[in-house]
Amino acid sequence: MPSLKDLKTRINSVKSTQKITSAMKMVAAAKLRRAQDSAEKGRPYADRMQQIVNSLASKADPISAPQLLVGNGKDNTHLLVVVSADRGLCGGFNGAITRQARTEVARLRGEGKKVKLLMVGRKSADALRRELGDSYIDSLEGIQGTAVSYADAASIGETVRNGFEAGEFDVVTMIFNKFKSAISQEVTLSRLIPAEVDSTQSEDDAGAGVSYEYEPEEDELLAAVLPRNISTQMYSALLESSAAELAARMTAMDNATRNAGDLIDRLTLVYNRSRQATITKELIEIISGAEAV
Repeated sequence: MPSLKDLKTRINSVKSTQKITSAMKMVAAAKLRRAQDSAEKGRPYADRMQQIVNSLASKADPISAPQLLVGNGKDNTHLLVVVSADRGLCGGFNGAITRQARTEVARLRGEGKKVKLLMVGRKSADALRRELGDSYIDSLEGIQGTAVSYADAASIGETVRNGFEAGEFDVVTMIFNKFKSAISQEVTLSRLIPAEVDSTQSEDDAGAGVSYEYEPEEDELLAAVLPRNISTQMYSALLESSAAELAARMTAMDNATRNAGDLIDRLTLVYNRSRQATITKELIEIISGAEAV
């Protein structure tokens, strides 16, 4: 059984850890409000951009439409853009992304596809490097947080477009955590190339009597809109991932603080019992000695 000194040292150590986790929880909570606002404000723009693509795609000529919309006719090489965090201590945030990426790679390889990875965020990149490092085309760090830059998202989008146009891969899919609430994040797969088109959007417009006329032609507009749409969807994913990371860290640190409090209570109880047992033993020894005299 540990001595009273060891128990006291352990209690003080856990109290110090509890102060750290409590501080990290408050910092994450303060940053979450700003990140959540950014993510929620970015959703309408991204959704509207997707609606424009849907409307243009419904009227475009499949033969002359840009390859970013219809693909290059092949489905042999897939690029997965995996968005995780640069830091840990955020519960299962990074683990969920890593498991989903590993599952998706196994599924595609099982279908005979070649898989390449573009890693955004250090944690998943480090976790998958040993088994999938030979499939990395790049690993990016330091572009997330409360000040996500559209320029960074546009740079990633340009890298993806250039690789596709060079024939390095045929399909591009993004994996990221979407912010739902402070206690809930959802792993999301979003296809960037060929662009995901919701056919029901045009049907809804037709049913509502909505008719759009475009000038110049739809194919020309799509050639200009699709590259921007990729950057916009990437920017939206970075905002969602940053908010989800802070929410996960706040929840994880709150749980850690509570667990530290429970551990302190248990250790204090053991300490008090040990101390009482020591005092009782000393009293018995004193009484026994007095009776012997």
